[in-house]
Amino acid sequence: MELRQLKYLVTAVECGSLGKAASQLGMATSALSQQISRLESELSTRLLVRGASGVTPTEAGAAFCRHATLALRHVDAAAATAQGARLSGMVSLGLAPTTASVLALPLIKAMARRHPNIRLQLVEGMSGHLAGMLKLRQIDLAVLFNAESVTFAKTEAIPLLDESLFLIGAPVEGKGEPAGEPVTLAELSGLPLILPSRTHGLRASLDRSFSAADIVPNIAMEIDSLAVIMEAVTEGLGYTIQPGAALARPSTSALVVRPVSDEGARRTNLLVSLPEHELSPAALALRAQLRKVVGGLVRDGRWMGATLHES
Repeated sequence: MELRQLKYLVTAVECGSLGKAASQLGMATSALSQQISRLESELSTRLLVRGASGVTPTEAGAAFCRHATLALRHVDAAAATAQGARLSGMVSLGLAPTTASVLALPLIKAMARRHPNIRLQLVEGMSGHLAGMLKLRQIDLAVLFNAESVTFAKTEAIPLLDESLFLIGAPVEGKGEPAGEPVTLAELSGLPLILPSRTHGLRASLDRSFSAADIVPNIAMEIDSLAVIMEAVTEGLGYTIQPGAALARPSTSALVVRPVSDEGARRTNLLVSLPEHELSPAALALRAQLRKVVGGLVRDGRWMGATLHES
């Protein structure tokens, strides 16, 4: 027995005619008659009396229709409840400062348009801190970096994109800066670098790249604030290595940017969440919308140095 068969029978009884019911349902009269006959066969009882003037329910058919009508109302109510839940509620998302600088505002706007009744809570922090919050169920989703950062169970990770890394510094007066020209990790080994501390996902990636290239970097400062790092670089206090997302703010437009050409100098972004069965409808809606926004930003060239993950 199928729900559609219940709907067919109820409509036929309400219309008093198979022809009228078929027209209302957008199907052929013969197909409607066949479906009701199958239902009668399954129940082993006659539900309708067919005549030249139309159809009328038998006693069994009338009793069945009452229960069928109630069942269909319950299904409609369940669907409405699910739809309402999908469009409301609160969901929390963790973003690293670099990711937030390019993704946060477009995502906020997209969610406001698509799901205006969902209350979005954005948490900005280092990837290590966000991973801890996710583990403690303090946030629903987070964009984390590299598979190594997802070291705890009961999470699901979706590869989003890969980011190239860039050497960023202030222009030096009287010195021609080779802006845009690739640079290797070996070439910048002597430069004073301003990087996040070792608890940051980006720093972990860079440390692996330096180690693979057998290079000991000159770490002049460790700062766990993207805004402060970029201010220090702008003031000429050193150089930093960041993904292109760090350059999304207008205040960075005067800086000299050079791509790091080493093959391993990349950062993988993962959308990590609680298991799907633990996510609310609002969280599922956010996850789907985030992937759409990320895809649009990359395809439109608004996420510098980013390529969508092959998977």
